[in-house]
Amino acid sequence: MVESAPKSRMRGPARRAVITAAALRIFAEKGYHATSLGEIARAAGVARTVMYDHFPSKRVLLLAVLQEQNAALIEYIGARITAQGTARERMRGTVDAYFGFAQSQPEARKLLFDSLNEDDPEIRTVRQGIREARTRAVAAMLAPDMREIGVDPAEPGAEAMVEFVITGLDGVAQWWEHRPEIARSTLVEGVMWLLWSGLGPRP
Repeated sequence: MVESAPKSRMRGPARRAVITAAALRIFAEKGYHATSLGEIARAAGVARTVMYDHFPSKRVLLLAVLQEQNAALIEYIGARITAQGTARERMRGTVDAYFGFAQSQPEARKLLFDSLNEDDPEIRTVRQGIREARTRAVAAMLAPDMREIGVDPAEPGAEAMVEFVITGLDGVAQWWEHRPEIARSTLVEGVMWLLWSGLGPRP
């Protein structure tokens, strides 16, 4: 009789990744309050007690997923902002990258940008902190291009410009969800026409 090989135990980081992936999917679909840790544990294929080894509460899990996905987004678009090429080429690549992120990671986009009606003050505070950190990170990466068009990256208006671009791109992404027949390239061309006309050198 041949004995079956023992099942290998999933290591901690791998198990944590499985849990956060399940949490992202369910939080984005149902929202924070309608989601239970037990539901996430079942979706991740782990015991609820194992969940507590990594995340002591649902709030901690949500905040961890938010931080993780925000870091992934910044890394994804940051590679395009700092790539080789002219400022216009890099801006086009960045716009396309954001729409690519929204298209391939709709749950992450929804969790990061859509209002989930959380009434937890700590969650609201952390979400606002993540938003501000994201704007500062993108502003820092765009600083050389800002200087080239005569904008001081340290002035308050510089972050406002970046916030406008980020919020505007996500608004288009939300609009696109209801019009999936529109090609991504069409969105990129339309946004680039508007952005580049508005981001020319100051008179």
